[in-house]
Amino acid sequence: MNLLLVEDDPSMRATLERALSRRGFQVAGCGDGRKALEMWRASPPDVVVLDLSLPGLDGLQVLEQARAADLATPVLILTARGTVGDRIIGLNTGADDYLPKPFDLDELEARLRALGRRRTESAGEKAGGALQLGVLRYEKDSGAVYVRDQVMELTPRETALLQALMARPGHAVSKEKLFELVFPGEADVQYEAVEVVVYRLRKKLAHTGTTLMTLRGLGYLLKAA
Repeated sequence: MNLLLVEDDPSMRATLERALSRRGFQVAGCGDGRKALEMWRASPPDVVVLDLSLPGLDGLQVLEQARAADLATPVLILTARGTVGDRIIGLNTGADDYLPKPFDLDELEARLRALGRRRTESAGEKAGGALQLGVLRYEKDSGAVYVRDQVMELTPRETALLQALMARPGHAVSKEKLFELVFPGEADVQYEAVEVVVYRLRKKLAHTGTTLMTLRGLGYLLKAA
């Protein structure tokens, strides 16, 4: 797996380059935001590890400009900024994962490999008008959800929620956004009703190897095994 490691601390960058190289990653390091964006554009890696505090352009600016240029490489933000607000900003800007410093190297490796697998999955739009995540497939034309070749028995609200999460694999979707999609125009329904649909859908996904995760302060995220 090819990594672009963007970290302004030379000691931290060198340590991570050595440690990740020993674990089988091909690592290209960079300590400047503008240079990182140039490297990303010139040779898109499999995953980008991005610090937020950078000279030239800060990490969020790098991420924002990369996404605006249709650079879809998965991004893991690695930073000392660990507040919920910072995580929300990073994820809303287009990050795929967030690991605050200090961190465990084994966890970093696991997250990077998960992002690498996600990149190679047939997630997102397919030519046939379907959304795919792991063994799940949502057929837009029919509105049916399949586990491999078996149709799932879902209510319309469960289907709407699952579709919204499958459309953004690996990204947190806020409860407010899900409410708009699952209960459109139903002003008399409370936001907590989303939690009931999530609970029922989570039970139905239990045998599929797909996890419906709750991220406190961020929303919900669908993750394939």
